[in-house]
Amino acid sequence: MSTFELFTPEYDILLAARNVAAQPDRPAEVYRDSLLALTEHYQRLVRESHRLISRSDRAERELTRLNHQLHQLADELAYKATHDPLTDVYNRGAIIDIISTVLTQRQASLIVLDIDHFKRVNDNFGHPTGDAVICDLITRVRHALGGVGSIGRVGGEEFTILLDNVALQQAVLYAQRIHADLNRSNLAALPAYPVTASFGVSWAPATTGFDTLYNAADAALYEAKQQGRNRVMFR
Repeated sequence: MSTFELFTPEYDILLAARNVAAQPDRPAEVYRDSLLALTEHYQRLVRESHRLISRSDRAERELTRLNHQLHQLADELAYKATHDPLTDVYNRGAIIDIISTVLTQRQASLIVLDIDHFKRVNDNFGHPTGDAVICDLITRVRHALGGVGSIGRVGGEEFTILLDNVALQQAVLYAQRIHADLNRSNLAALPAYPVTASFGVSWAPATTGFDTLYNAADAALYEAKQQGRNRVMFR
């Protein structure tokens, strides 16, 4: 309904009332009838205005709700684009971006850990159990870190831990803490089968590239595996 169609009756009644008011010698009932008609249409106008305002309020609430849902969906998509669906840690692309960004501003240490003989776990117990082992291990890692660091999954059973603005010595202590926790008791997913990991730790000053930091930690990890696995090495 257009604005003109909505208010045409009111315009007509208003003009008629003005015409009556301009005639001083009309009978009283004429003025009364004109006033009643004007009042009736004024009430209608109030009702229509209230209806339009209510509709506008409902539309605004609906837009607010849809906008909230849109923001939620955007957050969910952003999270899924940057996180590993199994472990809820950062995925490879996201953790590389984070490490690279940190290195443009500050020193950083990196822990690279790889589950020892993980293929045997999958072969002997099945991939679902292997997934459960990975999740249990990440739970242990988070507990040992105590909220410090950013964890990323860079391969099937390989993870990185970025320690922002942390020196090498402290980073090695964190890696040793995780290592000791894994050796203290078996994971819940395989209570009768020990699961261990090898660790490589590196450090780099600000303005160092990601590859430099990662390759050093990866070389230390390789050394840990060469020396028998289930140990922490650093460079």
